[in-house]
This record gives sequence, C-alpha cells and structure tokens, in this order.
Amino acid sequence: MTTPLREPTFLILTALAREPLHGYGLITEVAELSEGRITLRPGTLYGALDRLSDDGLVARDHEEVVDGRLRRYYRLTDEGLSVLGAETERMRRNLQAATVRLKASGWAPAGGLA
Repeated sequence: MTTPLREPTFLILTALAREPLHGYGLITEVAELSEGRITLRPGTLYGALDRLSDDGLVARDHEEVVDGRLRRYYRLTDEGLSVLGAETERMRRNLQAATVRLKASGWAPAGGLA
C-alpha cells in the first residue's frame, strides 16, 4: 500500500496496534485518539474493517458472547503493522519538513512546536 492512509483508516490501525478490539471498542478508541474529531458509525467502521481485512491489514482475532450478543474482535496483522509503521514514518518526515520551514519563516504556534 503506497498511497497515504485516510485519517479514519490510520486511526483504526493505530487503535489495533495495542491490542485486539471489538467494534464498539474501536469506535471509542478512534474517538479518543482523534480527540473527538472523528466519530465512526458502525456501518462505516465495519465497511472499513472489511476493506482492511481484504487488504490483509487486519484479521478477525476471536469472538465472545456478552449479554447474548456476539462480539467479534479484530487485530492488526504483520502487514497492517508494517503499513502503519510506514505511514507513521511518512507523516513524521512531512511534519519534520514543515516544522523546519515554519521555523525558518518565523512562525511559532501558541503551544510551541518541537
């Protein structure tokens, strides 16, 4: 996968990097990671998970029944970990280049920039 990831996809992969999660856990984790900017709806999430599964980036981990309802957990695959790492590195390089140029222009954000 050579194209940049869309932010929701990046955040889904990021959420799964720590541990397998079920759908509601993913929705909650993505909202937390994005500081509330991204709210995934179930239909959007499961469509993304199907696509990511087809691409070999996530896989079903296990299932459990809780209160009579099935919870399906998803995990990041080795390929998903590799894609997330490459995307993180791409973003880091872009951030570094922008930071250098912004500092050279004299611009500084209110909170400071590393």
